[in-house]
Amino acid sequence: MAKSLAVLALLAALFMAVDAFRPSGLTNGHATFYGGSDASGTMGGACGYGDLYSAGYGTMTAALSTALFNNGASCGECYRIACDYAADSRWCKKGASVVITATNFCPPNFALTSNNGGWCNPPLKHFDMAQPAWEKIGIYRGGIVPVVFQRVSCYKKGGVRFRINGRDYFELVNISNVGGAGSIKSVSIKGTKTGWLAMSRNWGANWQSNAYLDGQSISFSITTTDGTTRVFLNVVPSSWSFGQTYSSRVQF
Repeated sequence: MAKSLAVLALLAALFMAVDAFRPSGLTNGHATFYGGSDASGTMGGACGYGDLYSAGYGTMTAALSTALFNNGASCGECYRIACDYAADSRWCKKGASVVITATNFCPPNFALTSNNGGWCNPPLKHFDMAQPAWEKIGIYRGGIVPVVFQRVSCYKKGGVRFRINGRDYFELVNISNVGGAGSIKSVSIKGTKTGWLAMSRNWGANWQSNAYLDGQSISFSITTTDGTTRVFLNVVPSSWSFGQTYSSRVQF
């Protein structure tokens, strides 16, 4: 009986959800594209994911304007974007939509007006999409198109991934391939010789800890912005090293 209760408690910890993610309402905005036809120019970015293929995102990505990026807190969120054919039938593909993941920041350009090149200036809600994603909804020569978008649940292949950089007493962990809400509210880290320690957002999708965890297996507890929590027990082995990525089997 005691063993059964322990198993149930573990399952509850692994799959604890306060509130499942719900899609947002529809919002108007605009979209441009960057990165080239192969999206090679979109790698890296302000979320810190690096190679977007190995991070689980591929070419269906976008950089968000200030109004959407939320100082990096929106990294990993997914949006369904449709070209507003009623507003621009010349450059929009009728009935087409695409789901992208936020992986970068589109900075404002205050030297240009918001309606003539300063597309990402506040308070505009703008997506600078990877070219392959943009061409699913718009015609290349259009350059910029009006869109209707909504935030949607992220569906990712495989589990959440953890890339550990830093040095002794400073772990900088990039967390990628997050499903569900996609964006992260809070993270805790635990070594085999420590209790649970709260991490802080350093920048983008990078979270930091100042613990000494060398030679210890590492676990994480992540709560996404919809209140869902997952625990990744011993996802990083004791033989871990800086610069490596560790994949879990757990997903939101």
